[in-house]
Amino acid sequence: MHKLRVLLTGGGTGGHIFPLIAVAEELQSQAQEFGLDLDLRYFGGDYEYAQNLTDQNIKFVPIISSKLRRYWSFLNLIDFIKFPFSLLQISWKIFWFMPDVVFSKGGPGALAVVLVSRLYFIPVVIHESDSIPGLTNKISGFFAKKTFLAFSSAEPYLGKSNAEIVGNPVRKSLMAELNFLEQYGEDAANQAKKSLGLNLTEPVILFLGGSQGARRINDFILENLEILIRDFQILHQVGERNYDVYKKEFEFLTKDWSDIEKNRYQFKAFFDKDLAEALLASGAVVARAGSGTIFELAAFGKPAILIPLLESANGHQKKNAYLYSETGAALVIQEENLLGNLLVTELKTVVQNKDLLKKMSDSARSFYKPDSAKIIAKHLLSYV
Repeated sequence: MHKLRVLLTGGGTGGHIFPLIAVAEELQSQAQEFGLDLDLRYFGGDYEYAQNLTDQNIKFVPIISSKLRRYWSFLNLIDFIKFPFSLLQISWKIFWFMPDVVFSKGGPGALAVVLVSRLYFIPVVIHESDSIPGLTNKISGFFAKKTFLAFSSAEPYLGKSNAEIVGNPVRKSLMAELNFLEQYGEDAANQAKKSLGLNLTEPVILFLGGSQGARRINDFILENLEILIRDFQILHQVGERNYDVYKKEFEFLTKDWSDIEKNRYQFKAFFDKDLAEALLASGAVVARAGSGTIFELAAFGKPAILIPLLESANGHQKKNAYLYSETGAALVIQEENLLGNLLVTELKTVVQNKDLLKKMSDSARSFYKPDSAKIIAKHLLSYV
């Protein structure tokens, strides 16, 4: 049995890690079909996602990770010093692994892996999730044999004639959960609501701040929670890093609330295995505009109100949001315009208008590209 060694890299957020996992799942499926012995390893510094990777039989190999920043920060000096050590460490680790192909999602740590891989004449394949590429992928694009893109608008930044638009890979495990729940047909949303302990007759809004949460969205919800729960039940992902502080603030704010009021709002550090239930239960989603979030919403056909992160690199979230909204699947509210009554009005417009709800849902599903991970995995297998 031929052994295929694939090196995965890219990190910083779940927006890098979860598409890597989606491609890894598809690689494992296709390798088994073709009788290949697959050795998957991930080189990166994202310890918080190590368990997610190892759960998918991907060996996590920690490396010294450095980040490229476009703005002044004292951390730039530290990472500049770290980068040569990262190159040396990765050179040693790759020498002993010697993969057949490298697949990079960009982000902190990935550039050093790409550069060393090309020195060893190992083919590099990259995927760019956002409408405007990050700096790592802009550089990596010069060394890549193949470039996959989620948005066509990213192609001019990379200058690659072999770019292919495939969308953004969504985890097979997440889609499997969707397919399982959809066996209930029209009752799938109610089944999800039951599982989450929600009232079946009232609309649910899901707030997602990305894999790491969003502090300013969290603050907005605390400030406007009484307004929001008058009309909706709320599910809210606050982020692992924000959870402890948020919990204390919430408990102080709601110390005089009744149980009925408290039961209309649920918050979690992170929706992972129960993300499918949360999405199915919700009538609409309020979220940041990272590509990973957008394509997961599209896969589930969820109408959305997107609030782009102002500080996103090159303003890519703003570009993502407006490109997606052009399909009719989402509305966009700039963070500086975000007011409680405005958001409630927009949410009511979406969830109370069945025709609009269906139109946005259909537009979202049309935007989703279900074969993204399959296409990338098939290409990676071609390097055997």
